[in-house]
Amino acid sequence: MVGTTKQRDLPVVHRQFRAVRDVLLPLFRRYGIRLLLGFAALAGVDFLQLLIPRFLKSAVDSLAAASASQQSLARFSVLIIVVAVAAALLRFCWRYLIIGFSRLVERDIRNRIYGHVLKMDRPFFEKHTTGDIMAHVSNDLTAVQMACGIGLVSAVDALVMTSAAIGFMLYINVPLTLLALVPMPLLAVATLILTGRLHQRFNLVQEQFSLMTEFVRSALVSIRLLKAYTMEGLQKREFEKLGRRYVRGNIRVAMIQGLLAPLATLVGNLGMLMVLYFGGRFVIQEIISLGDFVAVVTYLAMLVWPMMAIGWVISLAQRGLTSLGRIHTLLTREPVLRERPATTARIAAEPSFRLVHLTFAYSQASHPALRDICLEFTPGVYGLTGRTGCGKSTLAKLLVRLYPVPDNSLFMNGLDVNTLSLDEVRGRIAYVGQDAVLFSESIAENIAYGLPGATPAQIEAAARAAAIHEEILAFSHGYETVIGERGVTLSGGQRQRLALARALISERPVLIVDDALAALDVETEHEVLGAIRTSGRRKLILIVSQRIKLLSETDEIIILEQGEVADRGGHQDLLLRNAFYQTMHAKQARKGTAPTGERT
Repeated sequence: MVGTTKQRDLPVVHRQFRAVRDVLLPLFRRYGIRLLLGFAALAGVDFLQLLIPRFLKSAVDSLAAASASQQSLARFSVLIIVVAVAAALLRFCWRYLIIGFSRLVERDIRNRIYGHVLKMDRPFFEKHTTGDIMAHVSNDLTAVQMACGIGLVSAVDALVMTSAAIGFMLYINVPLTLLALVPMPLLAVATLILTGRLHQRFNLVQEQFSLMTEFVRSALVSIRLLKAYTMEGLQKREFEKLGRRYVRGNIRVAMIQGLLAPLATLVGNLGMLMVLYFGGRFVIQEIISLGDFVAVVTYLAMLVWPMMAIGWVISLAQRGLTSLGRIHTLLTREPVLRERPATTARIAAEPSFRLVHLTFAYSQASHPALRDICLEFTPGVYGLTGRTGCGKSTLAKLLVRLYPVPDNSLFMNGLDVNTLSLDEVRGRIAYVGQDAVLFSESIAENIAYGLPGATPAQIEAAARAAAIHEEILAFSHGYETVIGERGVTLSGGQRQRLALARALISERPVLIVDDALAALDVETEHEVLGAIRTSGRRKLILIVSQRIKLLSETDEIIILEQGEVADRGGHQDLLLRNAFYQTMHAKQARKGTAPTGERT
């Protein structure tokens, strides 16, 4: 994070240089031969186009000298046709090679972004919205692809064509060429001024696009809530506001682009005016021939497109560099939770956790979420409870290694977790969070996500253990039923049990259930816990819950209070001595959700 902050403090040019060096340069090296062949074909097209004015010059001079014949004119015509056909073939080649290169760049950068995002930790996603990340792999990446494709072609083409055309013009007549190029400094100065403003405005446009993307994503994810609260009208108005801001930003960008293209055209036409006036005088004075005059006019006409393209190319390049800078900033962000190499030590098969004076605080928090936690977990079923915000879920997430912890404060199977790779720790834990995350796939595929290659028998066994097998069979296509994005077609309890089945099928030695049974009724909850116990012999099972009925069936209960361990013990022991547990039991007993026949 520090490195990213320092990067933001650098001047824009330095940041863009670093982005090109770190992101684009390796790709240019990887596809160097393809680019060289493409540019060779592009140079060949430009060279062939520059031959045509030479043929026209010779033909016009022969006509002016009355030495032309039908055969000589036919020969010039055939030469022009051959050159045109050859140029067309080479044009296809450079399009295939260079535009194809830009698509390869787009693919490789997208893959790199995706791989980088996958390895980022929880704090990263707390600071970056999904819409912002999606904008990087859509709008920003499109701008980079355009700059590396048609933008790069246009820039090289303009450079080659301009250099060659000016060279031929100088060969014909130096003073006339210099007169034709007099307006060019005007274009250079104007371009320098406008491109700086273009960078700032386009950066704002990309940020606005990120906001729009995140707004739409959050609305679609929460569509049922929006409809339940009849918020469609408000959401539509808010989206229209974002849309108007996005359009205004794009119009401000278009204003810069709209100035560059006409300015380049004006400069080209001023050069043509100089050639027509002074070139005509040179012909009259017989300083140059009529053929030379026609050739210079033709070469200058060839310069008009490069000069017109300057504004467009600069716009593409500035957009591409701005977007590349945003992508580079994303790629240079490092996870707070650093990956460690796999340990060579032998990890014990029997699962255990030991927390030694563990204290943890979130990055933006004013006080720790957990304070001086000392706990030990061995195979068995544990309950974790406490008031809202006491640190239950935080503790579960630390065990799963979603956040960093100090050295020598958390041990797994006797080894400091900071000496183990993330895969070594997470690969031994099945985690079911508060929000059941499901994919828009079939029920079978969602369950098998916990064990790739799982057989239908294994999938069914996991579903039975999660007490959802019968409900799955009631669906129209059974286990092949597609459940929709995030399981939108399922009830809350069904989503939680599918997530639990996915955890159970993984057969990992540690199972952490973070308040993931809250949507179940008491009978189903009891059935599920019984199945977990049966399938989890010699496993370490930690259940985060505030339901007394569920907690009473665990081996030991830990109560947290303001991030500290307030008490721990069996159900009956806590019922006798812990005021918070007694109060919670009494409330749930009145509702009929607590075990009966026990003293309160």
